Amino acid sequence: MSVYIFESWLERGGSWHPAKIVRNAKDTAHTRAERNILESVKHPFIVELAYAFQTGGKLYLILECLSGGELFTHLEREGIFLEDTACFYLSEITLALGHLHAQGIIYRDLKPENIMLNSQGHVKLTDFGLCKESIHEGAVTHTFCGTIEYMAPEILVRSGHNRAVDWWSLGALMYDMLTGSPPFTAENRKKTMDKIIKGKLALPPYLTPDARDLVKKFLKRNPSQRIGGGPGDAAEVQRHPFFRHINWDDLLARRMDPPFRPCLQSEEDVSQFDSHFTRQTPVDSPDDTALSESANQAFLGFTYVAPSVLDSIKEGFSFQPKLRSPRRLNSSPRTPISPLKFSPFEGFRPSPGPPEPMEPPLPPLLPAPPPPPPSSTAPLPIRPPSGTKKSKRGRGRPGR
Repeated sequence: MSVYIFESWLERGGSWHPAKIVRNAKDTAHTRAERNILESVKHPFIVELAYAFQTGGKLYLILECLSGGELFTHLEREGIFLEDTACFYLSEITLALGHLHAQGIIYRDLKPENIMLNSQGHVKLTDFGLCKESIHEGAVTHTFCGTIEYMAPEILVRSGHNRAVDWWSLGALMYDMLTGSPPFTAENRKKTMDKIIKGKLALPPYLTPDARDLVKKFLKRNPSQRIGGGPGDAAEVQRHPFFRHINWDDLLARRMDPPFRPCLQSEEDVSQFDSHFTRQTPVDSPDDTALSESANQAFLGFTYVAPSVLDSIKEGFSFQPKLRSPRRLNSSPRTPISPLKFSPFEGFRPSPGPPEPMEPPLPPLLPAPPPPPPSSTAPLPIRPPSGTKKSKRGRGRPGR
């Protein structure tokens, strides 16, 4: 799928060429699914879709303004978070994941780059390009996708996965917040995968007992033994002692003060974004494609305007004026994986030497399933990174 993702300073969204998408029925379904998820999912800690529309040659998604910046950037500045700070962010993410799971949606790409903060400092989960719908209790999927350092082992070995993969990723994120890097990293993808599948989890001595216990339970290699992996899902995570000081009702209502409140001078303030992006001039991709009638028909109903936008338009006709209120250790590049360009079954074998796993490793890699017929749910291509940004601490970040 040819994808052009543009990133303005305060609005995130994407433009796609329908003529190229419709060449593959899976890409068409994937694009419509992402747009439908953004429309249907309404939650305080999930990004809101403001508009979806199409021109003669492109599709667009325009998301809400999130001027607090990326959690990635704040984590880079701080190096590590104190446990109270990490607990707040993890709590809000837990509620967001629980809401998605309740609707049969697994997220599959949880990482600091996909977590943003609004102007008050509350979490907003973004980028639903790797989500999978209709994964309810008992259902599994086999798509090899995600960002290696945060991918659950059952994705790597293609044994079938469900919503438990999101709790593994949350554990990897928790470890990253508290130590400065994900739990399993190496100089290349093969060795990183090797560590995820059978490596020993090393926990620094300064973590509190509750933090250590929760990280261990998130990073259980057996999904059925992983916290959140059972029928209780997010409720099981919420009951853990690490979150004993969280009032979940107040958290959901955003009555709890975030540990960091962005200092913004105006609604157009972009100081919380990395200057690597704010120095760039937003440029839309060229459009020289003439669409056929069948291509146009494939995206009927794509257009969307959020109810909140309609309400604000109505308010604009009022004669009453509306007041306007004024890290890191070196690791392998964190690049989203495309199943079409990278196969975990070519040349990958566990490295020699006696492993020291905390628990028995998973079975050996399973052979890839036979190619599905054209109408089945085959793995979808993942957006290739447009570039790589290196932090001063050597931490990689995929381009959008």
